Amino acid sequence: MTKIKKILIANRGEIACRVIKTARIMGIATVAVYSDADRKALHVRMADEAVHIGPSPAIESYLVIEKIIKAATETGADAIHPGYGFLSENPDFVRACEKAGITFIGPSAESMEAMGLKDAAKKLMDDAGVPITPGYHGEDQSPKLLKAKAGMIGYPVLIKAVAGGGGKGMRKVEAEEDFEAALASCQREAKSSFGNADVLIEKYIQSPRHIEVQVFGDTHGNVIHMFERDCSLQRRHQKVIEEAPAPGMTEEVRKAMTDAAVQAAKAVNYVGAGTVEFIVDGSGKLRTDGFWFMEMNTRLQVEHPVTEMITGLDLVELQIRVAQGEKLPKQKDIKMEGHAVEARLYAEDPANDFLPSIGKVHTIKIEGIMETSYGFRIDSGVESGSAISVFYDPMIAKVIGYSDTRERAIIQTKEALDHIDFYGLKSNSGFLIRCLSNKVFKQATLSTSNYSTSFITDNLSDLIGQDLSLEDRALAIAAVDLLHFHKNRNMGLFGEPSGWRPNLPTRQSFLFERNNEPVEVKIIDEHHLFVKVKVGNSQEIYIHFEDTSNTLTNKEALSYYHEWGYSIFFDKIALHRNSETYHVKLFNPSSSVETASGNALTAPMPGKIIAVKAKVGDSVKAGEPLIIMEAMKMEMTLEAPRDGVVAEVSAEVDALVADGEMLLSLEDAE
Repeated sequence: MTKIKKILIANRGEIACRVIKTARIMGIATVAVYSDADRKALHVRMADEAVHIGPSPAIESYLVIEKIIKAATETGADAIHPGYGFLSENPDFVRACEKAGITFIGPSAESMEAMGLKDAAKKLMDDAGVPITPGYHGEDQSPKLLKAKAGMIGYPVLIKAVAGGGGKGMRKVEAEEDFEAALASCQREAKSSFGNADVLIEKYIQSPRHIEVQVFGDTHGNVIHMFERDCSLQRRHQKVIEEAPAPGMTEEVRKAMTDAAVQAAKAVNYVGAGTVEFIVDGSGKLRTDGFWFMEMNTRLQVEHPVTEMITGLDLVELQIRVAQGEKLPKQKDIKMEGHAVEARLYAEDPANDFLPSIGKVHTIKIEGIMETSYGFRIDSGVESGSAISVFYDPMIAKVIGYSDTRERAIIQTKEALDHIDFYGLKSNSGFLIRCLSNKVFKQATLSTSNYSTSFITDNLSDLIGQDLSLEDRALAIAAVDLLHFHKNRNMGLFGEPSGWRPNLPTRQSFLFERNNEPVEVKIIDEHHLFVKVKVGNSQEIYIHFEDTSNTLTNKEALSYYHEWGYSIFFDKIALHRNSETYHVKLFNPSSSVETASGNALTAPMPGKIIAVKAKVGDSVKAGEPLIIMEAMKMEMTLEAPRDGVVAEVSAEVDALVADGEMLLSLEDAE
């Protein structure tokens, strides 16, 4: 057994911080690596040493094996922890570590290769007696054959990249006429994300649930499991909320599933932490013949904290100990107690198709959360002043609640989310709370529940909620916030902006933007307990307020009270209420007339143009796909905002575009 003395973490953000914390407890020195975009990142400051490895794009920094190995060699690191994503499941990276005499904290290259391609892994699992879903896993990738195989399997089918993961390169196809377009899109994304466009076709299981088993192997031939996790709450095949144990799980089904997972790991002589994922028939009670192997992730999972919470184990510590040659604990000594729920908090806008919210984090802080005997946990690599970049995943934090029952664990998670202050960018906090509060989710333990991987799609309108930023009351509160901001900044009556008149109530007016039009909001009257406001031509609104030590909290007198907080930025006011952030825009008269009138198609965020489906002179209909772009590892289709004729196309395939850049404009047909 060789004790590890220094670990280089070949990753960034939350998982890098997570590994550093455990290494510090174990007395092991750490080395961080960082790109240009991450120079001031939290994981860089937490580590004992840090090495710059290149430009911001991952393909020029975090994915360059030679740079990672050089950083480890020059700093004297004797081990590398890959985290998840990036190079964590790259067998070439494992071999490069071995060649350099550096311990790779993870499985062998051979195990990765056996499980890395979904088609080969399915055949291997079938031979090992692990149940697999019906489908086509062959080498012939001609579109004609793939379409024929899909027809033989029977729609709906799932197209999956053989080298895929993290929800990338996956498309559900409901009907034959949609197959070719879905296949092309899937292959593009697979080629871009994994360098391999090959796909497999599987039968889509109706009412599917996603249940996975945490497994561990050591160098002494031992393989154990740490029970299961349910990851059914997903969007675009990416997990949103995870929990352990799985709702409705019985001891009989758990034994069948964990036995199959252990058998799968043994079939590839697995060493280290891994996850065997199953697709499960969720149309009724869980059954021993109602689950099938999907894939094995040969790394630590994002959702590993829920397993740690119910077992009391530190999975990163176990990874390091296994890499040092130590034996795993015996299966009989792994106990499960309580229930844990994890919610992934992202900088994104659920109301705008979950597009990432890019920019600087003004404030992130956790207040009012009291750790109880049941506990909570928040894992994050983001702090006030951090940048959410176009180059990487926009995760803010993983919020985990733990208690003796599922019901209480859900409450713990909701309360933790509710007390995280995150200002400056939009987040999915309110969306997560609505998911956790939804009746279908809360009743997932019942066999009659409609809980499945389509939960978000089926309940999307309810889960996204209402955008209050366009309502009169939001504009009224924004005006009051601006009034008090100016007062506090100017320190005195005669320093107020224009509008003060002797012996008369203060009158102020502000211009905000709503639906691309200016809206005037007037402060009619101000008293020490309330402010009277008029929005446009609407009725007067009374806003009751009180000052606190660090922000103004508004209370609206509209049948009931709600507390509002605010943050003011250059071009907008961020209103905060019940874990939601609503952005009220200040009116800018110089904004593009083309965009405001719906004549332009602009980039919703920085990205790369993948395809342009229209040319000058084409007649298009509202909703018709015109441009496909890729941003933050996600493919987006931009549609025509209205009927018209294409007047100008400024987007070119493979071009990099900035946020808000004009890509195409329309004009009326003659």
